[in-house]
Amino acid sequence: MQRRQLLNAFFASVFSAKAGPQESQAPEVREAAYRADDFPLVEEDCVRDHLSNLDAHISMGPDGMHPRVLREQADVIAEPLSIIFERSWRTGEVPEDWRKATVTPIFKKGKKEDPGNYRLVSLTSVLGKVMEQLILEVIIKHVEEKNVIRSSQHGFTKGKSCLTNLIAFYDGMTGWVDEESRGCCLPGLQQGF
Repeated sequence: MQRRQLLNAFFASVFSAKAGPQESQAPEVREAAYRADDFPLVEEDCVRDHLSNLDAHISMGPDGMHPRVLREQADVIAEPLSIIFERSWRTGEVPEDWRKATVTPIFKKGKKEDPGNYRLVSLTSVLGKVMEQLILEVIIKHVEEKNVIRSSQHGFTKGKSCLTNLIAFYDGMTGWVDEESRGCCLPGLQQGF
C-alpha cells in the first residue's frame, strides 16, 4: 500500500491538468461547426469486421467487456455499436465507461524505490479501441484522398522511412549534379570562359 501511494503522489506531481486547445465545446457549437456531410458513416460491416478480428487473448478493459465475447457476438452487436459509434462521432461525446482505464506502473530499470523508474500502462476499453481504429481509418482515408501529405514527407508515413528519405535526397542531388555537369558542356555556355 505504501508503494502505491508513493507512485500516485509522484505521477500526480508530474501530471499537468491544464486544458489544451482540445477543450470541450457545447453541443450547439460543435453541431454548427460541422455539416452533416462532413462525417462519414460508421458502417455496420466495418464494425463487424473489427469485432470479428479481435484477439480473444487480450485483456478486457475496466468496463468488463471481454474481447472473446465481443468477437463471438460480432454479428449481433455490430448494428447497435455502429449506431453508438456514429452518435459519438457526430456529438464528440464518448461513453463514460470507455474513458476509464486501469493504470498499472511497470518497472523499467534502476532502483525500485525511485518512482521515476516506472512507466504507466493503461488498460482501456476494448470497444473504445475499436472506435479509435475506425476513426483512424477514416482519417487516413481522408488524408490519402485529399493528398494532404506531400510526397516528400517520409516520417510517420506508411511505406516510408528515414532510408526512403535518404534515397530520395541522394536521387535528387545526383540528378541536380548531373544536370549541372551537362549544362557546363553545352557550346553556348562556354563562350564566356
